[in-house]
Amino acid sequence: MKLEVIATSVADAKLAERCGADRIELISGIREGGVTPSSGLIGRVLDAVAIPVHVMVRPHANSFCYDEDDWQTMLADIRAIRQCGAAGIVVGALTANRLVDEAGLRRVLEAADGLAVTFHRAFDETADQEEALRTLARYPQISRILTSGGKPSALEARETIKRLDSLCRAAGITLLAGSGLTVETLAGFIRDTGVAEVHMGTGVRRGHDGLAPIDSEKLSEAARIVAQFRRELAAKPDQA
Repeated sequence: MKLEVIATSVADAKLAERCGADRIELISGIREGGVTPSSGLIGRVLDAVAIPVHVMVRPHANSFCYDEDDWQTMLADIRAIRQCGAAGIVVGALTANRLVDEAGLRRVLEAADGLAVTFHRAFDETADQEEALRTLARYPQISRILTSGGKPSALEARETIKRLDSLCRAAGITLLAGSGLTVETLAGFIRDTGVAEVHMGTGVRRGHDGLAPIDSEKLSEAARIVAQFRRELAAKPDQA
């Protein structure tokens, strides 16, 4: 059981680690759904924390369909992220007819050799999520899929997420559930869906505002909840 937390600054990253997050997703443009942060920010965060940092690779928030200039930008960013020593990247791309862009994905995976790869919430805009999952399962480098089950909030898609989680486990991929989770809803959501990883952003910020600082009390409580489920799973290894 793991808790991933969005960070948009060095201060966020330090607080996330101090309050018990297991992993950081480092982004800029939180209100736009996340875009690639600067190389300076990536380097400073990696110097500041010891927990794994996964960096968003998204050149703009216009869409998940990319032209050649976008691809060249993304590949350059991935090479820079590797050189900085990040643990992974968070990336996704779709074709005009809302299928996984496999041609682009293969280019990304080649550049990301050695990095953990999360396919981000572009997954939620695919024409058929189960077909998209089967496509992604053909690429062993992709270790997880971040999804809200196709809804604005994961809380609205519990049954879908439960089904997708089962399919992901069978395919050897981790489902990372995110969007709309709060400290108050976290335990019930985990219990209802059985997911092994959760992703939180505004839910652990003051006033649930993406531009506000992380609330240390909220994040500490979210980490406590996740740790409790982790202990319960450890006590039942056949259900882990």
